[in-house]
Amino acid sequence: QVQLVESGGGLVQAGGSLRLSCAASGRTFSTYTMGWFRQAPGKEREFVAVINSNGAFTKYADSVKARFTISRDNAKNMVYLQMNSLKPEDTAVYYCAAKPSWVAGSYDYWGQGTQVTVSS
Repeated sequence: QVQLVESGGGLVQAGGSLRLSCAASGRTFSTYTMGWFRQAPGKEREFVAVINSNGAFTKYADSVKARFTISRDNAKNMVYLQMNSLKPEDTAVYYCAAKPSWVAGSYDYWGQGTQVTVSS
């Protein structure tokens, strides 16, 4: 069982930066692949970024590539999403999620989300 709690969201002007954090409980955190997703009002939830269990592999949505960076600290049971050069279209609720492996098809655990609002 893994419990996830996001934090770090807020209101920022376009061009600004935010760092989201996801705190995970559970002794097996370091074995999980972790992802960030987002959902804007009236839109479906979409993939943002993913990192494998030891941090060696990452993947990003084209819309955030070169602006966002996912990282993790397994000693602290934390996952981060550094977001730079934010745009109004990045406004959404951001969720972290955990799945048992890089190739697993679905995420088993989800956080409650944190709101990010980017003003123009």
